[in-house]
Amino acid sequence: MLDRSKVGHEFDTFSVDIEKGRLAFFAKAIGENNPIYCSEEAAKAAGYKTIPAPPTFMMSVDLDGPVFLPVLGLLEMDLGRVLHGSQDFQYLGQIYAGDRITQTSKILDMFDKKGGALEFVVMESSYTNQDGELVGKAQQTLVYRN
Repeated sequence: MLDRSKVGHEFDTFSVDIEKGRLAFFAKAIGENNPIYCSEEAAKAAGYKTIPAPPTFMMSVDLDGPVFLPVLGLLEMDLGRVLHGSQDFQYLGQIYAGDRITQTSKILDMFDKKGGALEFVVMESSYTNQDGELVGKAQQTLVYRN
């Protein structure tokens, strides 16, 4: 069983600089071909101050942390037994090229199903820009197979 006393644990905060090329690469990776994600001129013509981040980009900010999925170490989880159960996004503002995004995350809940054969870890991340504006939140559920 995973250590349920870790519910509420907050992970180390970190910040990431958002670069134009990275936004274009992410857009291409998700099959988004709208020019606003790779051309500053197209973005400004569409009413943005510069190149905006594509939907779900917040997820990639998590990958830039000092440790890949720090919950694995905290809960002593074997990566080979972890499944991505779900992910939901709340868009509260816009992330732009040139922003410095600070990510904070915590464990919201843990529970099991099938008599403990499957354990679920619910996590929430928040994303704040350099101006202190909360631009988004994401909630993800990891499934751990015992």
